[in-house]
Amino acid sequence: MNTNKDLAKRLSTALDEADAVLVGAGAGLSTSAGFTYSGERFERLFPDFIDAYGFRDMYSAGFYPFPTPEERWAFWSRHIWCNRYEPAPKDTYAKLLRILADKDYFVITTNVDHQFQAAGIDKHRLFYTQGDYGLWQCSVPCHDKTYDNYEVVRLMVELQRDRRVPSELVPKCPVCGEPMAMNLRADDTFVEDEGWHRAAERYSDFVRRHRDLCILYLELGVGANTPVIIKYPFWQMTAANPQATYVCVNYGEAWAPTEIRDRSILIDADIDAVLDQLLEASHD
Repeated sequence: MNTNKDLAKRLSTALDEADAVLVGAGAGLSTSAGFTYSGERFERLFPDFIDAYGFRDMYSAGFYPFPTPEERWAFWSRHIWCNRYEPAPKDTYAKLLRILADKDYFVITTNVDHQFQAAGIDKHRLFYTQGDYGLWQCSVPCHDKTYDNYEVVRLMVELQRDRRVPSELVPKCPVCGEPMAMNLRADDTFVEDEGWHRAAERYSDFVRRHRDLCILYLELGVGANTPVIIKYPFWQMTAANPQATYVCVNYGEAWAPTEIRDRSILIDADIDAVLDQLLEASHD
């Protein structure tokens, strides 16, 4: 039986032999980097909201119908700040980019925490399909534009008191005056701005140009919530190309269909630990 160390060596060899690498990154990658949404980190960052509402994790708390916009933005500004603007607890993303540095690669991700950009990825190699914690949009939306929120979020975090931000900081659409919303794909109001469409075109072009080459589909931390964005297409593209290799690194969910199992590397382990093994293998 292959150990995870053996599988990591197989992956290192597959990376060396590949003409190109298409990375598909999900929430498990950010969790491995230390962006946990429950447990000690959540309890340390949101004790007042936990005491008031009995919240158990950041994700479900984001859907709570807060009684006022001031309280809603007190929660969300803190959520944005700790998951978008503060440094990652671990350098997992930087390790991945070191491994990809001399490869012809592209990244498609459902993550919205900007960590690929923070680690230094060229934005022309990235398609962030589900939005960005650092962007706001009109909640209607009345137009297809997004807005950087760093300065206002910083003030919200600094000035909030008793789980509320000052009313003058509550964001309104500069065009129609309606409330602003997070640029996160939750329903059909999600704004796909000009940058999103350019990234989608670059992704489609990368897939088209490498479709029949020796390509490695490297899936990292992708769960079953939105499989149609990364997981299913990776399976389909691997099945269609005899030269392709599918890789799934996912703690507790490393699996592949029977049709491509003989061309798959499945590693049930922490992503950060696997990246360490790959970096070690590159120096052997």
